[in-house]
Amino acid sequence: MNTSSLLLALTLATAAFSATAQTTPPAPNPLDTVAEKMPFDVPYGAPITLERAQNAITAVVAEANKHNWKFNIAVVDSGGNLVSFVRMNGAQLASITVAEHKARAANNFRRETKVFENAIQQNSMNYVLTLDGIIASRGGIPLIENGKIIGAIGCSGGSGAQDEVVCRAGVDSLK
Repeated sequence: MNTSSLLLALTLATAAFSATAQTTPPAPNPLDTVAEKMPFDVPYGAPITLERAQNAITAVVAEANKHNWKFNIAVVDSGGNLVSFVRMNGAQLASITVAEHKARAANNFRRETKVFENAIQQNSMNYVLTLDGIIASRGGIPLIENGKIIGAIGCSGGSGAQDEVVCRAGVDSLK
């Protein structure tokens, strides 16, 4: 095949592909669907007290000790302000700020930080990476009482699954 024949064949193939690509409608974007209700529409309530925050932390420490895990645990109030914090002996230093960040993100966005982790892993909502204050890692959970957010707890130091397990113990202790 000479050069001009090859060029003609490539031009025709490109034109055919372009015509096909233009006639196929784009897939609908699930983010363009308008829901009737606001997601995660949980109102903020009175802030968690120091005593209750410390009780939640005590439950996390007890759960972590069962497994010989070392954690940093932060509890924020419904305004996102730090109420109580504990660093277990030997917990990694980098996880201090991560635990606080998880607690604030769970409180401020009114959802578990696991939601953001899932969104990133499933490539379904990569726009969350553009939002200030996001942390896409399990271990941040809102604390809800009487249908209102009173704060949130954040745990960091282990794997995401371990962070979530101990964090859940803190949440469950307040029920």
